[in-house]
Amino acid sequence: MFVPIIGPSDPIPEGPIRKRIDACLVCGADLKYHNHARQMECEFCHRKFLSTAECVNGHYVCDQCHSAPSLRGIRKICIETKSTNPIAIANRMMHDPHVHMHGPETHILVGCALLAAYKNAGGKIDLHKAIDEMVLRGRKVPGGACGYWGACGAGISSGIFISIVTGATPLSREPWGMANTMTSRSLQSIGAIDGPRCCKRNAYLAITETVKFCKERLGVEMSLPDEIVCSFSHKNKQCIEDRCPYNRKNHPKTRVAFVCVHNSCRSQIAEALGRKLASDKFEFFSAGTKTKPRINQDAVRIMKELHGIDMEQEQYSKLLGELPPMDIVITMGCNVQCPNLPCAHREDWGLEDLTGKSDEEFVKTIRQIEQKILDLSSRY
Repeated sequence: MFVPIIGPSDPIPEGPIRKRIDACLVCGADLKYHNHARQMECEFCHRKFLSTAECVNGHYVCDQCHSAPSLRGIRKICIETKSTNPIAIANRMMHDPHVHMHGPETHILVGCALLAAYKNAGGKIDLHKAIDEMVLRGRKVPGGACGYWGACGAGISSGIFISIVTGATPLSREPWGMANTMTSRSLQSIGAIDGPRCCKRNAYLAITETVKFCKERLGVEMSLPDEIVCSFSHKNKQCIEDRCPYNRKNHPKTRVAFVCVHNSCRSQIAEALGRKLASDKFEFFSAGTKTKPRINQDAVRIMKELHGIDMEQEQYSKLLGELPPMDIVITMGCNVQCPNLPCAHREDWGLEDLTGKSDEEFVKTIRQIEQKILDLSSRY
């Protein structure tokens, strides 16, 4: 039966606790897809829907229950971020524990990441209202649309984004054309690679096409990273590996993780400096055993002054469990144990905690990290 979409102001249910990021949210088993829809009852809300997807054990979770827990995190990131890079914003959303490897939340996530970056790049929109509209429209695109409709929800989300920022309606002239052109460009890029589907790959493709389109047609220039390397492939049982432009096999660099307790200061500085000084050899990450809401503001300020790097544009505090497999793990000097972070090489840099220290101490430590990164680069 038909169930009305929950509006943006309605309470969002807590939803399920996931068992495995790419599988059934009830039991962790693999999903199966039918050629024809059949009536199924959601394991969580117990409403009945016509659907083509269930797990091999017969469990079905509706799109609303699948995506609802992720919406709080997506909204919060959009409102708080200062970044003009929608790939960086989307990556942060994708690392939220309630955002699954595949799922209809991607149909909302893509457009929301673009809205936040567009606003920060000078686009004239009411971000709060735009996000509400993106959620309302994106929720109407069902899971599996990529295979059953021939229209991936990530591509549709890019068209919804253009529709929102241009104010398109069915009676518009140029905005109507731009919204449909945007969807077609994203779908062309997505379809050219062939399947099976990957929500992360399709999101990156749609966002990249939309950034180009916005510069060409709207004169708003969002930013993109020099390269996009997927950190989710190890979680995707259907990963197409080297057929994917974002797979690590097509970007063969050594992965380095900087680790400290809260991933809010020293490790963040090291990640930023690593990207600036040695990105030709390494792919840099940082994480902690705990997190903080913001990167240390003294570190942010002084890195801007010394290096012109705004760490809040692309970086945020992360847990060790969010990292992909690593080649090198470097602890900052706070006796952090990383038993679940295997690597080929591990070392400790013995740096003092900078919390509450003077600017002179920050500068001294930043200079030490610069030299240590250059030394690391010389050894590989």
